[in-house]
Amino acid sequence: MKIPLVDLHAQYLGIKNEIDTAIASVISESSFIKGRHVRDFQEGFAQLMGVNHCVPCGNGTDALYIVQKMLGIGLGDEVITTAHSWIATSETITQCGARVVFVDTTKDTFTIDPGKIEEKITDRTKAIIPVHLYGHPADMDPILEIARKYGLHVIEDCAQAHLAEYKGRKVGTMGHAATFSFYPGKNLGAMGDAGCIVTNDDELVEKCRRYAGHGALKKHDHTMEGINSRMDGLQAAVLNVKMKYIHQWTNERIRVAEQYDKLFASFDGIQTPVKAEWAKHVYHLYVIKTEKRDELVTYLDSNNIQTAIQYPIALPYLEAYSYLGHSDIDFPVARRNQDLILSIPMYPELAEEAQKAVVNAIQMV
Repeated sequence: MKIPLVDLHAQYLGIKNEIDTAIASVISESSFIKGRHVRDFQEGFAQLMGVNHCVPCGNGTDALYIVQKMLGIGLGDEVITTAHSWIATSETITQCGARVVFVDTTKDTFTIDPGKIEEKITDRTKAIIPVHLYGHPADMDPILEIARKYGLHVIEDCAQAHLAEYKGRKVGTMGHAATFSFYPGKNLGAMGDAGCIVTNDDELVEKCRRYAGHGALKKHDHTMEGINSRMDGLQAAVLNVKMKYIHQWTNERIRVAEQYDKLFASFDGIQTPVKAEWAKHVYHLYVIKTEKRDELVTYLDSNNIQTAIQYPIALPYLEAYSYLGHSDIDFPVARRNQDLILSIPMYPELAEEAQKAVVNAIQMV
């Protein structure tokens, strides 16, 4: 039996008729760019999140870049973010002309350590980008308090945390703005690239919409130079179908995670995901920590069980950031975790028997 890390085809088969009908409607209407499907998504996702505005974009990376650019972040500025994330978080800071400033993470939730943020603030700091990683929220209250104290923007990176909650509040609703990715493997995924910005700021949303559409809110009305970052009609139509199931799929992910927790309960040498008491973890990934990580990867692969390492090199230690001159002692938690973490199969349709097969294989190493 082959057990994939994520099974997008199983998800498709469960809603095949609705997806096929939605795609066919886009084709029949030729509403490939803008159109009713994008408008429906824009309104539907804002309602799902409980915010005033949603700006559909080409992808989650664009969303991060657009928000920073429209908040006025640029040359000479600094933006603080986590040492443990995908490079999209940090590269967009550099794309704006600003300098990325990394902060170490908490030991067990992999999110930015609020206690280490303030020491990184200078008179050039303009924003903090916390990442709600793997489906677990960052500890937002102290982050927001620091931001208020120093007059900083907070941009939530929610690419892996659709419907996660912090103290009963949805992630993406606490900062000045938030960004989401709908990459196919996300908890709410398109069938291609797509992303969005959410905010309650009326002025910011207009700027973001304009910048994402070549600097215009309507054709030929270019009040600024912008970029081309549009969610296409096909992706919006797919997401409109999937949005109806996101609560159900989220509950199923939590059920799968709880089953893993039970199966691993008697294991030595395996640390299962830690969930803070104030968090609703939505398990975009189920990430274990073990000293036997590399040995496990080889063994599980030989037994047709797919795994992944998200991420094998913490951001400050990537060659792309060698110019910052960081050493291992600068981010000891992130540096240590990069050698221990392993993502094992996690998706709503994952059967209990498949989970048992995964855990039994891990027990053999």
